Amino acid sequence: MHCDRLWSDARLATMAGSDLGIVDHGVVAARNGRIVYAGPAADAPTLAADETIDCAGRWITPGLIDCHTHLVHAGDRAHEFELRLAGASYEEIARAGGGIASTVTATRAATEDELVASALPRLDALIAEGVTMIEVKSGYGLSLDAERRMLRAARRLGKQRPVGIATTFLGAHALPPEYTGEPDRYIDLVTDTMIPMLAHEGLADAVDAFCEGIGFTPAQTRRVFDAAALHGLPVKLHAEQLSNLHGAALAAGYGALSADHLEYLDDAGIAAMARAGTVATLLPGAYYFVRETRLPPIAGLRAAGVPIALATDCNPGTSPLTSLLLVLNMGATLFRLTVEECLLGITRNAAYALGLGDEIGTLEAGKRCDLAIWDIERPAELVYRMGYNPLHARIWSGRCA
Repeated sequence: MHCDRLWSDARLATMAGSDLGIVDHGVVAARNGRIVYAGPAADAPTLAADETIDCAGRWITPGLIDCHTHLVHAGDRAHEFELRLAGASYEEIARAGGGIASTVTATRAATEDELVASALPRLDALIAEGVTMIEVKSGYGLSLDAERRMLRAARRLGKQRPVGIATTFLGAHALPPEYTGEPDRYIDLVTDTMIPMLAHEGLADAVDAFCEGIGFTPAQTRRVFDAAALHGLPVKLHAEQLSNLHGAALAAGYGALSADHLEYLDDAGIAAMARAGTVATLLPGAYYFVRETRLPPIAGLRAAGVPIALATDCNPGTSPLTSLLLVLNMGATLFRLTVEECLLGITRNAAYALGLGDEIGTLEAGKRCDLAIWDIERPAELVYRMGYNPLHARIWSGRCA
């Protein structure tokens, strides 16, 4: 079998099967940016490679996937962080005109070039840790032009850096000031104008909403999801972060790719997600940053077999975090996830949370050759360490990047 590149003398964590898929003496072969073989060297077909890379016993995992970010935005909210330290709650800040609304003001004032320029350092920090796929949400524009500008900026990130970008339209993130007291009229704009236009222009891969007391009601969320379905876009949902509005069950009813946050998720929501195959995307950075005390129902998710993903939730207000490796440690220490759950949460399950489980997330023939090569002795080191980056090389679409 001919291949472009062969990574030899490697230890693999393929993430395929029911566990980490450990292979002690493995090889990975790629042709035209796709994996043609990943597994034990002893079982490999005869491989004729244009280039062979000796990994000298290093570990190879799939490239990491950050499946929930708000990477594109303008400004920061460091002052609100000071207010929270002084005792103000997230809800109090939001209701006083801070929170998402303050970022909307800054983002609306930014050009597309400025949005790209401000996002690139955050993107570069993630790439430097082996991330090869990132979801980027809109939601800080809250008008057609500003949301379109955010999504275009996100698409441009994937042209300026060797990384996959999945875009999510989050128009139902907050109520813009010009619609104060008229949330249903704003949802009309989202459903009747924004979603049709952005779907027609191919700028959104999915649709999200913030179903919460300071966000939108389940009925309004349902309208957003109906419009997404009408235009062939899958959905996901910010659900049960601050209260239980049964958003996860609602999202599961639409076959949602994921429901995210989930601190207040109940048993009925868990059961609905399990039936639908909806991924539970947990965001320990936000939990830590806003000093939440209610843990997501990890035991219930495990018992029901709901896939668990982890992500940075990189955003200016509640999770200004650009380290997916730190998220691994947070997932273990704050949520008591196992090493296996953490690593699957930023590879295989994160891919399913983006609807890309057939394309990325595991080391298997036919999938895109996105790899992270590590200077570690065992995979647990990726979860165990804090503030340390053992990445040796990052491969995107079969090429060192």
